Amino acid sequence: MKRLPITRPSLVCAFVVLVAVPSAIPARAPAAMVLHVPDGFSIEPIAQVDGARELTVAANGDLFVGTSGHTVELVTAAQAAPGPPRPFVRLADKPVASVTIHGGTMYFGAQFGVYALPFTAGDRTPRAQPEKIATLRPSGVARDHVTTSVAVAGDTLYASVGSSCNNCQPDLDATRATIQQMRLDGSQMAPKAEHIRNAIALTVDPQSGALWAGVAGQDELAPGHPYEIVDDVSAHPGTADYGWPTCYEDRTPVRPDVDCARAVLPRVVLPAYETPIGATFYPREAAGANAFPAAYRGGLFVALHGSWHTPPVPPRVVFIPMNGDLPQRPVDWSNPNAQWHEFVGGFQQPDGSRIGRPTGVAVGTDGSLFVADDDSGTIYRIRPRHR
Repeated sequence: MKRLPITRPSLVCAFVVLVAVPSAIPARAPAAMVLHVPDGFSIEPIAQVDGARELTVAANGDLFVGTSGHTVELVTAAQAAPGPPRPFVRLADKPVASVTIHGGTMYFGAQFGVYALPFTAGDRTPRAQPEKIATLRPSGVARDHVTTSVAVAGDTLYASVGSSCNNCQPDLDATRATIQQMRLDGSQMAPKAEHIRNAIALTVDPQSGALWAGVAGQDELAPGHPYEIVDDVSAHPGTADYGWPTCYEDRTPVRPDVDCARAVLPRVVLPAYETPIGATFYPREAAGANAFPAAYRGGLFVALHGSWHTPPVPPRVVFIPMNGDLPQRPVDWSNPNAQWHEFVGGFQQPDGSRIGRPTGVAVGTDGSLFVADDDSGTIYRIRPRHR
């Protein structure tokens, strides 16, 4: 591996850059990457997928990549010797940004629906045409927040659907600004969360089965607000009301005449405009050849896309230490930096220019952490450095 220059942000530990460039990476991959990971880890690009969004890893180590287009891409043997990416399935609906595997089924989240496909680890071509099992955004209007994220817990399938605008109410249709829950066949769809502006990052804690969501808040409030949130949606009985667009943060109303008593309080906050796109729990019982140290077990990784605001908030991947279903540190409403630390940084340079914006994040069966970047189209693999 080639050692690149070291940068040391003001974080809890020293950071080092280790970037290897496998021969499978096209020449257009960034040549001068300077990304920071904690001391003792290495990060390397393993594939190039245009518009890479959310990720999932099959039991045999194959990596599936949702995209901003019509296809879900396949990177074979991503944990060993990654093959060149190639389309696995193509849908007429786009973007097919989210993909997850549960049992013998692969699920896709696209703009206007949730799709299911019979799947067995090792499949390199689809066994059938994906079947649309649930309809989303039935108005048919493709406007704002067009991605759908999917996750499965037990016998429940979840799909998040962003709002059609920054702060409108009511929205175009009943599925907007919600997290929908349904049976695995797509039937009996109903909201699990509402008034939730854009819950892009859906993930399930494999230990408890709790559904968590990372949510991008609205613009046009006071600078630095609202904080982005990451929350255990399952912790709230019934249909959780997140208060958008009239309530935010610690039940703060946007106007004096608004009652925010029903709005739920999130368990984790992040700085405003960070835009969580992907999230995953690191397994508590990870035992693969590339398993992370004990301090990471059971914790939550979140991929933050960064902002378009001025000054731009930097893209990065952060880590949130957990104690079971609770963050190690409770929310501090005066400090949105208290509960997390940066795990992958360097996407944004001091002059504000960027070499990437992370989106999806997933853990392999061997313990490797995979991160997608839809700006440069790079897929990264992160592992402990074995001495």
